[in-house]
Amino acid sequence: MNKSELALSISEKTDISKKKAEEVITAITDSITDELKKGGKISLMGFGTYEVVERKEKKAQNPKTGTLIIVPKKNAVKFKAGKGLRDYIN
Repeated sequence: MNKSELALSISEKTDISKKKAEEVITAITDSITDELKKGGKISLMGFGTYEVVERKEKKAQNPKTGTLIIVPKKNAVKFKAGKGLRDYIN
């Protein structure tokens, strides 16, 4: 499902237009992105939690050449599904 299909699904389940649903989706994703950029954590009870985790620097091997390389540390987004979501899909 892409953003347009999600907006259509939301507009069908509510009494708002597809365009307004797209604006809401954009506002939600922007708010989540801004909070994660600040290092914050987003918890949606029953759905899940988004948080930023730091991946440490590590040594790896280039599979093509076999040379050893250093992968620099970086931040990554982690999502942990909530109990409600896990129960619903199982």
